[in-house]
Amino acid sequence: MSKRLEDFIKNNKEDFDELEPSADLWAKIEKQLPTQSELPKKREAKTFSLGFVLRVAATVIILMGISFLLYLRSEKNAGVDLAAINPEYAKQQVHYASLVETKRMELKAIAKTDPELYKEFSGEIAKMDSTYKKLNNDLANSPNQELVLRAMIRNLKTQTEVLNQQLGVLEQYNQMKEEQKNETKNI
Repeated sequence: MSKRLEDFIKNNKEDFDELEPSADLWAKIEKQLPTQSELPKKREAKTFSLGFVLRVAATVIILMGISFLLYLRSEKNAGVDLAAINPEYAKQQVHYASLVETKRMELKAIAKTDPELYKEFSGEIAKMDSTYKKLNNDLANSPNQELVLRAMIRNLKTQTEVLNQQLGVLEQYNQMKEEQKNETKNI
């Protein structure tokens, strides 16, 4: 506070203390306030019913199942029986392929909210997927099919790791956006 203002307040303190609000001041203020019907209505928070959540979950499971069946059908159409090469590797390949498909479905959920980020993430996975498809095509003609199958499994593991990292980055990004939103509400 400036020195002149402080001096003015000290010198005129008694004048300030004399002033009392009138008795009907609060009644006047109440008359100026809007009535309950004039107040803007608050938005109700959106809640999800159990039925809605179950429908979404069922839809996701059905889509994953269809994707998995299509994937298995494409594997059979490739003409190579992976179980005949090595049953253990065939199980791993199916396991990681389904993980990759599940993670891709999770990642597709951001396509609507953040298409640029989804495009960047899906571009990285597309490169690895093209390598996987090339390995899959080479499998039928390879003299060492077990080696190619192991390379395919490594590729799927890497895709799973990258997708997990991308989903982690996305989760951190969403948390940061939420914190910023909360900070702006508190200000």
